[in-house]
Amino acid sequence: MSESTPETHDFGAEVGRLLDLVVHALYSEREIFLRELVANAADATDRRRFEALTRAELALPDNAQVRIAADKDARSLTITDDGIGMTREELMSNLGTIARSGTKAFEQALASAKGEEKPSLIGQFGVGFYSAFMVADRVEVTSRKAGTDEAWSWASEGRGQFTMAPAVRDAPGTTIVLHLKEDATEYLEPIRIETVVRKWADHITIPVMVAGEGADSQANEGTALWRKSKADVTEEQYTEFYRHVAHAWDKPWATIHWRAEGAMEFSALLFIPGMKPFEAVEGERESRLRLHVRRMFITDRAELLPSWLRFVQGVVDTEDLPLNVSREMLQATPVLARIRKAVTNRVLTELKTRAKDAESYAEFWKNFGAVLKEGVWEDNDHRAEIAPLLRFRSTTQDGLVTLAEYVSRMKDGQEAIYFLTGDNADTLAGSAQLEGFRARGVEVLLLSDPIDAFWPERLDSFEDKKLRSVTQAAEDLAKLGDAEAAGEAVDTEALVTALKAALGEAVSEVRTTDRLVDSAVVLGAGSGPDLQMQRLLKRAGRTSFGLPPILEINPRHRLVASLAARVASGEPVTEEALLLFDLARLQDGDMPQDPAAFARRVEKALIA
Repeated sequence: MSESTPETHDFGAEVGRLLDLVVHALYSEREIFLRELVANAADATDRRRFEALTRAELALPDNAQVRIAADKDARSLTITDDGIGMTREELMSNLGTIARSGTKAFEQALASAKGEEKPSLIGQFGVGFYSAFMVADRVEVTSRKAGTDEAWSWASEGRGQFTMAPAVRDAPGTTIVLHLKEDATEYLEPIRIETVVRKWADHITIPVMVAGEGADSQANEGTALWRKSKADVTEEQYTEFYRHVAHAWDKPWATIHWRAEGAMEFSALLFIPGMKPFEAVEGERESRLRLHVRRMFITDRAELLPSWLRFVQGVVDTEDLPLNVSREMLQATPVLARIRKAVTNRVLTELKTRAKDAESYAEFWKNFGAVLKEGVWEDNDHRAEIAPLLRFRSTTQDGLVTLAEYVSRMKDGQEAIYFLTGDNADTLAGSAQLEGFRARGVEVLLLSDPIDAFWPERLDSFEDKKLRSVTQAAEDLAKLGDAEAAGEAVDTEALVTALKAALGEAVSEVRTTDRLVDSAVVLGAGSGPDLQMQRLLKRAGRTSFGLPPILEINPRHRLVASLAARVASGEPVTEEALLLFDLARLQDGDMPQDPAAFARRVEKALIA
């Protein structure tokens, strides 16, 4: 550095408060300071490369790189680049003016921002560089503009002033020296530096070298696979990258690689996993697709896909997306909204194509079908597109069926698509709820995921056919023809009255039904949600959701005939009524109202 006396300049009023905001309020992860400085170095290198297209004298050296070196004795960290560099005026402008629009405006913008609504502050205020003060109590910058012989240094302790002085630098570029705080010495360890670079800057094209003992090592991969042509990428490379980005060991079920061009340009490399991750996607409801800007990792919390596609892994890389000051939360700009829409539509298109291979699609459905169905419930814009992608177990078919296939097999006079929800498809297949439908040859879809209690209501219909739970479809059976009689029906009028009196408010009604063949009783839904939804609401602590269930009895069943005879002879059936109600609950996978009392009644019945 020159022997000349450094020039001292003031940052401006309230700089202490501003730097406090930068250091403590804008960044949730301290390590981001290194991302910011590496990003600036990479940008400066790209700018020099671009300007060299028209000015050959600005060409980058053959070994252009960003180099990070730690000095444990001096407790300093040095970041050096071969980029475009800065003149004295540019150092003054870029580093000497914090929050050009004013500290007060900056503070007000930060205070008024809420969560993902934080404004795009990087471009407005230019404070990313000052994240260095999160780890350093003094920062020195030496820079020489490409095409000039003059170098200058800028230095500050972030306390209201900075100094400027002539300097010496052998080649164009910028060197930043951070004098680290005592609690930031972890960033003097090469392995820690490499980890941060690999996380945030793994795919920028310029090498990021980390100085080690005796030799430098490249910390970043330096190849953005998603920016290559598909013809230049092998299946092995796709698999390796998928495993890297998804932290998985399987092979992807589908690979989606494309570049959007035109008014909106971005590159994307997406993967649908071949197996469920160890951490269930049902729990984490945010898409963790990685957003890059010019190959630099920005965040995996931009929610580039809706939650019902959160199983998709990969990268979206764009050039000109507005970012907020910390680059961790993104402004809800029209550009980002268009990218989200395009990526969502592209994944849906891939699923539609892959769904034509029934065997392969069955594997996908086993892994992620429950998640995809969430889109029917919550996404009005894509509900109609998702519906044809749904698959179901059925009472009449082997394997999985579609809604379109179900509709094509509907009986004459059938007006609705019937389904039964529960906790287990195998158990549902033997449910008494199905007897009347099975006797009439009517197909029923078996839905056993928790979300199945919710989405049919939102979809409402498919190809103009209503979706209807069999627990709410007793009146439909009469329209579907008569089932073969299993015996002579008995008069149950007195029995119905006695059962209703014994059960009281536990049921909203007791009635005979022709939707049973082998069973004596079954529950039907009163007004409000179907039975499975009611069970889920109870588990969630909700108790008000329409009328209690309806107890339906089979007038052709021997047990019902026996009870009707006992009522006719004047015998009470209170205990039997409670037992019948609990049996009906058990048939639907629910617990008896009073398990101990149920056990006693069963014992008494067996002894008798």
